[in-house]
Amino acid sequence: MKRKLAIFVALVCSLLLTSSFAVAANQANEQERIQAQEQGQVYGSQMMTEQERNEYRTRMQSAKTNEEREQIRMEHHERMRDRAKSQGLSMPDSPPPKGGGMGGGMGGGMGGGKGKNK
Repeated sequence: MKRKLAIFVALVCSLLLTSSFAVAANQANEQERIQAQEQGQVYGSQMMTEQERNEYRTRMQSAKTNEEREQIRMEHHERMRDRAKSQGLSMPDSPPPKGGGMGGGMGGGMGGGKGKNK
């Protein structure tokens, strides 16, 4: 009886240990996905200096929560929309969807080579 109990406890412990590794791996994958996304092209980058792009990436990477990142995204989009307007260009009213939007470039009528790196 003790042997069966010991085997059962060992199995439960190994399952818990395995599942904790899976959770940690998922968290690491999510963090890597966010970092890869942030290291891609910044939305509106054609109108930004290299320093501005780096500062934006740094802010996104240092954000602690998804809500904080979303706030940074929204503020950034508003600045890029204002900048585009001042240059006679157009941008969509809302930022691109999360996940694939940061690499989307100018989109929404911004093409044609009008946006320039400064």
